[in-house]
Amino acid sequence: MKICVVGAGAIGGLMGAKFALAGEDVTLIDQGTHLAAIQENGLKLIWEDGAEYVVKNIKAIDAFEDAGPQDVVILALKAHYLESTAAKIPALLGPETAIVTVQNGLPWWYFHKHGGEFDGRRLTTLDPTGVLARNIDGDRIIGCVVYPAAAVTEPGVIHHVEGDRFPIGELDGSDSDRVKKLYDALINAGFRSRILDDIRAEIWLKAWGNLSFNPISALTHATLVDICQFPETRKLAETMMKEAQDIAHKLGIEFRHTIEKRIAGAESVGAHKTSMLQDVELGRSLEIEALIGAILELGTLTGTPAPTIEAVYACVKLLNRTMLLEGAGVTLHDAA
Repeated sequence: MKICVVGAGAIGGLMGAKFALAGEDVTLIDQGTHLAAIQENGLKLIWEDGAEYVVKNIKAIDAFEDAGPQDVVILALKAHYLESTAAKIPALLGPETAIVTVQNGLPWWYFHKHGGEFDGRRLTTLDPTGVLARNIDGDRIIGCVVYPAAAVTEPGVIHHVEGDRFPIGELDGSDSDRVKKLYDALINAGFRSRILDDIRAEIWLKAWGNLSFNPISALTHATLVDICQFPETRKLAETMMKEAQDIAHKLGIEFRHTIEKRIAGAESVGAHKTSMLQDVELGRSLEIEALIGAILELGTLTGTPAPTIEAVYACVKLLNRTMLLEGAGVTLHDAA
């Protein structure tokens, strides 16, 4: 299977490396020092048990047109970077190419094939100009939820922290041949997966934690276990998750876990820095709208108040603006 991973960061690099190790024909699209390191030395993957793999049988490029048509395109960029690359994605597509989205938070395609009163509606927080909808045919999309945690520890090196689950599903819940082929590829690569008939419910389950833990960690510089074990921030996460749950229920979503179980799951990950905290430390633009803004948009759409989410959203959005204006990240240093 020809698989192109757009964005070879923590998750994209992890998936690309494992697919290549399993014998798939993998192309990575990235840029900068990370791309240069992969081109020169291969992609190094360090698994949580300490096992190290250096993947050489992988094509690493920066030009979409050099990849050619693919069987599967995995969009592994963070949500707020998709707009700048959307017009390049058609160069990767053949008649039957499937597109797999692995972004955190809610996706721009949320209401595509949704059914009901909001069917086909575009989430303006995620696709304000419509460029994603114009360049990425919703009928090609297979939804995917990412549960592994990983990090790029240096250019060309991916460090897997924990987890191996990638549940997937067609947007209309069908059991198609293409989703079965993707499932087989994931299993063959050593991941765990399931084909779900309601991928949106699983997306909400992951987003439930992201909307709280990511911004709280960005604002406090605390790891998951610290947030969950500090009474005030644990309560804050609970409140945000309850507000999000109220919004989701109005869209027909039922959660298979309780809030307490979802928090316990995050606590069990340990001293892991969320992706948003990593971005704060590196001074990178934060994925605010997919994780928080889109949920507030759905709250407005369904007439569901979410005052705590709004307050945290305002604070982390200002943090992002300050970092971008100053051209700097925010890190903790030992006191003198």
